Amino acid sequence: MSRFQAFSADLLQRAGALVEAIDPEALEVIAPEPLQQALGIPEFCRLGFGATMPEGAERVGIESDWLERFANVVGERGRSARRVVRPSNPPLAGVDRLLEHELALPNAVYRLRGVAEAWTRYLILVFRFTALSDEKREGVLKLGINLATGAMLDATLERLMTRLEAEPETAALPDGIDLPPLWQRERVLDLIRRSLPPRLMSQIEPFAKSLERRLARDETRLYGYHDQLFQDAMARLAAAESDERQRREQQRGEAIEREYRARLDDLRRKYALCVTTAWVQTLEIAMPVQRLNLLLRRRKGERPLHLDWNPLARRLEPLPCDFGDPAEHERLVCDDALHLVTPSGLAACAGCGKTYCRACYRKRCPRCGNDADGALASSGGSLLPQRQGPGRPTPQEKRSGIVLSRCAASGAGRARGGE
Repeated sequence: MSRFQAFSADLLQRAGALVEAIDPEALEVIAPEPLQQALGIPEFCRLGFGATMPEGAERVGIESDWLERFANVVGERGRSARRVVRPSNPPLAGVDRLLEHELALPNAVYRLRGVAEAWTRYLILVFRFTALSDEKREGVLKLGINLATGAMLDATLERLMTRLEAEPETAALPDGIDLPPLWQRERVLDLIRRSLPPRLMSQIEPFAKSLERRLARDETRLYGYHDQLFQDAMARLAAAESDERQRREQQRGEAIEREYRARLDDLRRKYALCVTTAWVQTLEIAMPVQRLNLLLRRRKGERPLHLDWNPLARRLEPLPCDFGDPAEHERLVCDDALHLVTPSGLAACAGCGKTYCRACYRKRCPRCGNDADGALASSGGSLLPQRQGPGRPTPQEKRSGIVLSRCAASGAGRARGGE
């Protein structure tokens, strides 16, 4: 039985249907009335999942509308889930060498104060994204957060999720175990706002670059066609002897330019990229870890810092981040509150040049009051193909004569380059 067939059988049984597997790769179903309405099936039916279909079976596959039908049955169930696991969690060896390899703190020092077993709580947030242009791309993006340390699980998430499937689930927490509290909604949303855009960009970057290449190719073709028409019109204008002929050719050149602008605008609308994201599911995981207790020092200040070693992923989780993209490896420590930020979070103010911490002053520079720049500097730029407005010349236009300053009727008739 395939995974999709097993999923379908399990879902139908949970919805109250009687299900029996038959050969070849099919299910016989007796469905109650609510399930009949949700799936659009009769009371008795056969559903086929393989290349060979039994007699009277309806084909079910991920390419058809059956996923949407199953979504009607699932409804809001499965939006949130919780797992408690207890993997083997032996004491951690070689901690000093591990920290030297994993931590990047160029402007601060740390001291290891101890390592002990602890329990933590993870939130795994699952998002679906859709990138729509003249083609469509869809995908799933996961964000993992350690609620005890604030670390993002970028490097460990896929390995953790893969090995989690093989772990037996524990019904409840052991006695005497206290998990870290759930975060406030605004704190979670702030982390999502900083973390989701750069990860989304990395997912759709190949698609966006392909759009840019095709846009540049079509712009070049469009330009070549209209530029030839325009040059021919200007040549006729230069050879015209009567004022009426000059006026007609001048108007022809202006019409060619207007048509080029309009078609260029249509072309850019065709390749415009719209990206949407939607939250799908939240998974909470409770499990033991090895917790490293550090003391972080910057000048005369110091603060405690906790890092977790995950026994399932077998990796040390990254440093938490109070500002910027947590996926960046390097962290800087501010002088005021010893926040851990990315280099963009401790950059100089664009107005006065003063270096200040964006985690301490999220809105304005404390010296000149300039708006805090670089709030999303680590996101790496726009998600859209880079384009200029329809009123400005493209690089191809600048190299030739399609962008005109209007030729006078008595002029030499040659096109001048754009400004």
